[in-house]
Amino acid sequence: MVITDKDIADLVARSANANAALMRGDIDGYLALISHADDFTLMTPFGGPPTCGFDASSDRLVALGRFFRAGRTAQELVQAYASGDLAVLVVIERQTVEVGGLPEQDWSLRVTLVFRRDGPEWRLVHRHADPLVKGISLEQAAAIARG
Repeated sequence: MVITDKDIADLVARSANANAALMRGDIDGYLALISHADDFTLMTPFGGPPTCGFDASSDRLVALGRFFRAGRTAQELVQAYASGDLAVLVVIERQTVEVGGLPEQDWSLRVTLVFRRDGPEWRLVHRHADPLVKGISLEQAAAIARG
């Protein structure tokens, strides 16, 4: 099946609505919109090793729902790519949210989302996010790389 402009538009809208739900702490709303592939990988904005698989245990979902609170979001599509059964969205998630118990703050992220079509359904196979929307200096990047 060919990936159509409508398929991409639907994925853009679905990912924006899912992220908005997540930033409000509405994990059920998020999961109603995003299905994770069994081989899902996540590269969080905190760095460290990528995680494989989506932990849908009740304890993890409750914790995830508490991690983000009272978020307001807007998604900016930078670029979309499609080939075969894969669609890639490059977006800026512009958001203000309470994160991990910290006071409300700008939590804008540069994000790459990779979806794979599985029959009639699109599953998220990869998410990579970083907080470098505003950019940092070479020295700051080097300090982060050194740990």
